[in-house]
Formats: sequence, structure tokens, C-alpha cells
Amino acid sequence: MLSIYNTLSRSKEAFTPIEPGKVRMYVCGMTVYDFCHLGHARVMVVFDMVARWLRASGLDVIYVRNITDIDDKIIRRAQENGESIRQLTDRFIAAMHEDADALGVLRPDHEPRATDYVAQMQSLISRLERKGLAYVAANRDVCYAVRKFDGYGKLSGKSLDELRAGERVDVAQEKNDPLDFVLWKHAKVEEPGEVKWASPWGEGRPGWHIECSAMSSELLGEHFDIHGGGMDLQFPHHENEIAQSEGAHGHAFVNYWMHNGFVRVDDEKMSKSLGNFFTIREVLQKYDPEVVRFFILRAHYRSALNYSDAHLEDARNALTRLYTALKNVPVAAAPVVDWSEPFAQRLRAAMDDDFNTAEAVAVLFELANEVNRSASPALAAQFKALGGVLGLLCRAPQAFLQAGTPDAGGLDADAIEAKIAERAAAKKAKNFADADRIRAELTAAGVILEDGAGGTTWRRA
Repeated sequence: MLSIYNTLSRSKEAFTPIEPGKVRMYVCGMTVYDFCHLGHARVMVVFDMVARWLRASGLDVIYVRNITDIDDKIIRRAQENGESIRQLTDRFIAAMHEDADALGVLRPDHEPRATDYVAQMQSLISRLERKGLAYVAANRDVCYAVRKFDGYGKLSGKSLDELRAGERVDVAQEKNDPLDFVLWKHAKVEEPGEVKWASPWGEGRPGWHIECSAMSSELLGEHFDIHGGGMDLQFPHHENEIAQSEGAHGHAFVNYWMHNGFVRVDDEKMSKSLGNFFTIREVLQKYDPEVVRFFILRAHYRSALNYSDAHLEDARNALTRLYTALKNVPVAAAPVVDWSEPFAQRLRAAMDDDFNTAEAVAVLFELANEVNRSASPALAAQFKALGGVLGLLCRAPQAFLQAGTPDAGGLDADAIEAKIAERAAAKKAKNFADADRIRAELTAAGVILEDGAGGTTWRRA
């Protein structure tokens, strides 16, 4: 039976859907004013894996991942670029989709844009106002009265006094309390018209936190199964979502809260100020997208993920070993998992233990060893099918083994094949010195030749 570590209870809990056989899951997505970075890659891959496993377990999943397409950073970037908000956000949504597709991330069932749900946000704010949980501040922003919601801090595990003493709270004097947060931002004169909506409180736009409460309840209902996102969103974003949603509706909001760990770079937190900040497309200039996906999945989703060239090279070599096991064994294009088989049962046990992909990948390596030893088509089919459950091993082995990256340099496939033909001609003419020279040239270019009864094949080192 599947168990999930629930951030709310700080423990693993048996997963029981609200509606038998169906799962409703919401994940906080990207704010689209720039290219996605490695932290975004982890969120996308992790919750793609979660959705895939839930479906592989026979559950009917509705997966929602939102897009924040209006906030201060977006407004500022559009003004700097001299373009409209819509032009900016459309461009970076397209870029996000390109990155996600490259990483083998399946599209969510719903991908709502915040600007399409402003009416629902206003309705939610009005309900909070009627319940005495929201008020108009001195600067005409609408704010949430945190101290009027019993239970604020239960997700982060902090008391109101601890939060008040912390450095992360907003200390704007216009609020009744420094802990209160903005639900609706009153429009500034200098802001463009496209970020101003009419409302009962005057022209303005929604605050960040209210977006997810409104979109999730609209698409999944007021009470749903799983809410996920990066660990950095636990406070204040998800804490505030709980306050808004439970305050408005008067009942539980989400049953299971999931948070993936941080991405670190050479054991330091990824940060633009430290100069160790990488976008997905920068990384994909050096590494195959499936290598990046494999790198993310072979760590448990709740652990810190340490990015470095050495770790990515190790991931590439490891994934190469898995694909090599399939290279010489015929397998159907889309094999189906036999869940009664022992390796499949072990992988299921790993995944049912809070999506333990680290252990699941270890099972794949053991199965790869068996395929290498036995050359069994049945085991190879099972191996490929189990990898596919994680979104891995979906390509033809040679396609992966011969793949290069844009800045890999060296020889392309046609040039390599020409060199192999040249070497074959040299061997046929008994010019073994030339044949050895060509092999050495290819080796220096990062190409490994493998001679066999059927001729010479090649792969990248």
C-alpha cells in the first residue's frame, strides 16, 4: 500500500484517496518571467514521477500545475524589455514547455494561468472579508488577518510568536499586524493597464498566495488529495494557502502535503548572487536531457540534490550502463510490466514507500545485471517496461548511446560512420596501422568502437 510523507503531520501516512480510485493533485508551478532553472526542473520531474506512479498503480489522476503569469517580477521585466505582459509570459511559457518536454515531463491535465482566474480570486477574497478574515488596509490593499485564523503555522510548525519574531515577515505599517499578507494589491498609477482589474476594492490585481487557493478549488474542489511543490514554498506560500482556503470554506483543504528538497550546487545553495545559478537549457547544452532526469530521480525527492559536473558525469555513465544492457537484446517497442515478477514487486515496494526512486533505480541496476548475464528477451522487456514507469529507458538503446549534446564537439554521426567505413576498408586491405590510427582518432573524439560478428557498432564514451 502506498505511503506518503505528509509535511503537515511530519510522518509517513498510508495514502487513502478521498474518492476511491481517484486522485486529485495540485502542484505550484512556475512564475514565467525568465527561463526555468534546476530547481524548477526538480519540481517538474518529481511530480511527473508521482503522477506516473499513481497512474501505474491503477488510480485515475487529475493533475493540475499552475502558471503564475502576473506578479511584481513579471511587471518589472516586461517594462525593462519594452514588451507587454502577455508577450513576456507567452514567450517564457513556451520555453518552459520546451524544457519540460525535453526532460520527459508529461503535460499536466490542467495548466491554469492566474490571469484567467481573477474572478474566482475576487470571490474567495469577498468570502474571507464576510467572515472577518480579510480587511482593507490603510494603503487600500486587502489583507488577510492571520491571527483570526486558528491554526496558522501548523504546516511550518511555527507558533505565531515565533513567526512574529522571525525576519521573513512583512513589516509594512499599513497592515494591522506584520504577519498579515496581501490578498489584493491596490493598483499603482505607474503600473500598466493590463495588470489592473476592476474589483469591489478598486482597481488592482491579486496577491500571489490567493492564486493557488482559487485555481485549485475551481479545478479540483474545495478539498482534495495532494498538494505539492518545492520545500521553499512550505512557508509562507503553502501556509497562507491553508489559511485562505480553510478560512473561506470552513473545512480541511488538502490531505497530503508533499515538498521536494532543495537543489544545491557543489554543496552550496543555488543562488544568482553566488554565481552558481543554472537554467535548464544551460545544463542541457552539456548533458542529455534523460541524464538530467535520471540524475534527479536517483535521489529521493525529499533529500537535498547536489548538482555538479562530476555528479552529472556519474549519472551519464550510470544511465549508459542501463542502456547498454538493452543494446543486444531484442525488445518490443512498448513492453508491458508483469507486476507478478519479483523485480517488479521489489520496485513496487520501493515506490509505494514514499516514492523511493533511489531504491527503485537500484532494482533497475540489479535487473540490468540479470539481462547482461542471461540475454533473456523476457527480462529485457520487463527491464525496459519498469524503466518506462519512471520515464526512463524509453528510447532505442543506440539512439541514447550515440546521442551527443549541442556543445559536445567532436564528430557527428555521419562523420563517425565514414571513419568506421574507412577503417573497415583499411582492415580489408590489411593496412592495420591505418585501422589502428582511425580507432585511436575516434577514441580521442570520445567514440568507442565495438567489433562483433555483425560488424562494428559505436557509442559515445
